[in-house]
Amino acid sequence: MRIGMIGLGRMGANMVRRLVRGGHECVAFDQSAQAVQALSADGAKGANTLAEFVKALPAPRVVWLMVPAGIVDKVLSELAPQLAKDDVIIDGGNSYYHDDLRRAKDMRRFGIHYVDVGTSGGVLGLERGFCLMIGGEPEVFKRLEPIFATLAPGADKGAAGAAGTAAQGYLHCGAVGAGHFVKMVHNGIEYGLMAAYAEGFNVLKHANAGLATRSTDAETAPLQNPELFQYTFDIAAIAELWRHGSIVSSQLLDLTAGALARDPKLEHFAGRVSDSGEGRWTIQAAIEEGVPAHVLSAALYSRFDSRGNAEFASKVLSAMRLGFGGHVEAKS
Repeated sequence: MRIGMIGLGRMGANMVRRLVRGGHECVAFDQSAQAVQALSADGAKGANTLAEFVKALPAPRVVWLMVPAGIVDKVLSELAPQLAKDDVIIDGGNSYYHDDLRRAKDMRRFGIHYVDVGTSGGVLGLERGFCLMIGGEPEVFKRLEPIFATLAPGADKGAAGAAGTAAQGYLHCGAVGAGHFVKMVHNGIEYGLMAAYAEGFNVLKHANAGLATRSTDAETAPLQNPELFQYTFDIAAIAELWRHGSIVSSQLLDLTAGALARDPKLEHFAGRVSDSGEGRWTIQAAIEEGVPAHVLSAALYSRFDSRGNAEFASKVLSAMRLGFGGHVEAKS
């Protein structure tokens, strides 16, 4: 098949490369001429303008957007008038499913099909494949299935006998918006998993608390049994250990172990953790559904905390303690 890709960032570029390797023809467009040139060297047909990009695609066209969620509407406003009836636009970024429903309705005015694809795989997807969560019309999904099958990892040994495309790494999840709804929850879970690893390793790092000299005053809670906390662990080695045979092994642990091996104290990181929206949207959905999501909520709030957004609240606490008990802040 011939497919056009708009957005040649870390994931978009590798998706083009994987499609080309799989025998598809790809037309690539990006605001960065350098990114277009790089993909041209890897076998894609580069386009310097949006008009040139559209002209290079045979009807009915298939255009995959791999751009930040915040600029999807801008791209659509420029792209849609240049397309024709029965063309397909795929949004493979991390858009909010509410926006998918609105955009699909807008595209229907042009006779254009809209498909949302939650895409997971990151920078490792070129070799490992991408997990694809797909929303849209069933007949359009079937038309595009060769593209999804190429991008997905394919069945592994553990999937022997499993039915359907899920075992291959792609799934038609339902109507428009379903793909990004599933990806939204996927990323909410990711927040929780990441927080669990981070907190666990932090407990291990501070297992030597009994070796430290602690103040003896009314402002410092005493360590009751310092002899129980006199371990100095090799955190990097433990992370590597858990990768081999442990039930908590995962790709996230692989990445953590690699980072610790390169930088055991993680001195190159400030610890400010961003969120791109999916965790918030997951919690909002849970609230609307009346479903408890304790872990996912705590993980999201810890990201806010990491960016200093709890600093004023902490100052309020200090002010209250000083007011009711004369407690003066201890020097850090």
